[in-house]
Order: sequence, then structure tokens, then C-alpha cells
Amino acid sequence: MKFSAILCGCGAMSKGWLRAIASNPDLAQSISIVGLVDLNRATAESLAKEFGLEGAVIGSDLAEVIAATKANLVFDIVVPAARYNVVSTALKAGCHVLSEKPMATSLAEGAALIDLAAEAGKVHAIIQNRRFISGIRRLRRFVESGVIGELTGIHCDFFLGPHFGGFREEMDNVLLLDMAIHTFDAARFVANKAPLAVYCVEKNPVGSWYKHGASADAIFEFADDVVFTYRGSWCAEGKRTSWESQWRITGSKGMLTWDGEETFEAAVAGNEPGLLPGFTPIEVPGPEHDEETHGHASVIASFIDAIRTGKRPETESRDNIRSLAMVLGAIESAKTRKRIEISA
Repeated sequence: MKFSAILCGCGAMSKGWLRAIASNPDLAQSISIVGLVDLNRATAESLAKEFGLEGAVIGSDLAEVIAATKANLVFDIVVPAARYNVVSTALKAGCHVLSEKPMATSLAEGAALIDLAAEAGKVHAIIQNRRFISGIRRLRRFVESGVIGELTGIHCDFFLGPHFGGFREEMDNVLLLDMAIHTFDAARFVANKAPLAVYCVEKNPVGSWYKHGASADAIFEFADDVVFTYRGSWCAEGKRTSWESQWRITGSKGMLTWDGEETFEAAVAGNEPGLLPGFTPIEVPGPEHDEETHGHASVIASFIDAIRTGKRPETESRDNIRSLAMVLGAIESAKTRKRIEISA
């Protein structure tokens, strides 16, 4: 089955999508980019030249490009403020949609898009690419194995100092909305628990080159008495963590740590006499399915498979709105300085 796709938003992030499609033989054969949409025509033309897409229709109006190309897919890579209009236009025009995160700027918008997708009978999913990496898949598999007993806590640290320039440095709630959502979504996936409530403190530290909200500390309550904590900063100079955060997962019988890169260490309680019984190291197996570990390519493949088979994609909007609710709940908590219940 061949798909005709429009890339809406032709900035730097779009290149990762195009490279992911090219890296997967099935995707490269199945997806044809027939349209490029961007408010800046020169940006779209530059992308077309770089990736050999000179035959694509270029325009600034998504509805017009859909009509001209008869596309059946839209890849939404626009800034969050433009997302609702882009996705609703695409769904109403009969296109399946795969969106960048966050899926919307409010829960009301997210719910409206879910309803639109249902009414149109189209697949609407979110490219939460960071749950589709080997490390996160290994964490989920290990937790599900029960080796460390019942899950009790997930604790993540994220400290980097990237100087992006551009729209991020002008965003409100930049860490929570643009980056922390990756870790929030991954933690929800690893725990396989519903988020229930959050308390968050958000700051823009001295020396920050962002307009607002470059650091945040959040405590989430998940179902079954599981706690997820997040400590993060996007203006942390010096020795950094991984982009995937550093993880510590605790269970009733032991714990697992992951540095966000290559190092996994797991152990259960030992049998040494005295105050501390020591520990017994445990092997952390690799991911169960390699095809689920290729980031963007794996998400796009899951999206295409859902269209072909009718299966619900892992990151469909009906599920992903819970990750959005975690972010928006954390933002509301930071503003009100109160514990916020999460109801999505």
C-alpha cells in the first residue's frame, strides 16, 4: 500500500523525519512526499533541494496543498501554537496525521482532535520517539519481568545546557512543554500506570538564556502507589546528563539504574548480616523487539502499520493525551503552587 504524504513544517526538525523514512526500506518504498507546507517558501524549497523532493508541491496553505496533491497522510512538524489548526485541517480533509509533540496546547484542544479523528475514521498519533529507543524498551521489559518485585518508584534527572536559539528560547514553560514531556511519556510507558496527580516547582534560574521555565522539579503520583519524580534543567552548564535522563527504578525487592546511555545496573537484596544486607547483581536483558528501538523510524512504522491493519498505534492521541495531561498538570501546579489532580 502506497501513501502520499505532506510534510507540514519544513524547519530543522523535519530533516529527522525524512532521514528516518529513508533509513527504513519499507517506509522509503511506501511513503512518497508529495507536498511541502511552510509559511516561509524558501525554507520548503531548501528542504526539497536537500532531500531530492523537487517534484513536491510547495505552498503555505495546507488545505490547498492537500487538494492539489490528493495526499492521504500529513506529517505535522509545526510549532505547538499552530498544531490544532494543522491537525484539524488535515483530519477534515480525510488525511491520517502523525504529529510532533505536544499533541495540543490544552486538554480541550487535545480532546477535540481526538473527537475529530474518530469522526473522520482516521489514525491520529504522536511521534513520541524517545519511548522507541533501546534503553526505554529495556526498562519496560525489566519492570514487567518482576525481578525487582512490585514497582514502587521511578526517579529521573535531566541536566543539560543547550543553546538552541530560535523559538525555544522565547517559549513559556520551555522545559516542561518542549522536553520534559519526553521523559514524562517514557516514565508513564515504563511504569504502565495511569498518572493521577502532580506537584511541581518551576523556575527560570539566574543565568538562564531562556525566556521562561528552564528548570522544573515535579512529583507525580501514579496508580498503585507508584511515585515518579523528575528533576530537570535546560540551562545547567557543566557536566551533563544524557538527553534521555538518568533513571533509578525502585521495586519491592531491588532496583535498577540507567545512565541514559549504555550503562544498566540492577540488583536485588543480598544476604549479608548486619544493618545493610548488601545486594546481588541482576542482568538486564536487551529489548524484546529490535524493530521498536529506532526512534522516529519506529514511530512512523507503527503509524503506517496502524493504518494498514486497523490496530491502535502505541502513541495514538487517545492514549498520548495522558502525557499531555502530565505536562499541563505540572504547569498548573507550578503556577498555583498546589497539588493538581490529573483527569485525562
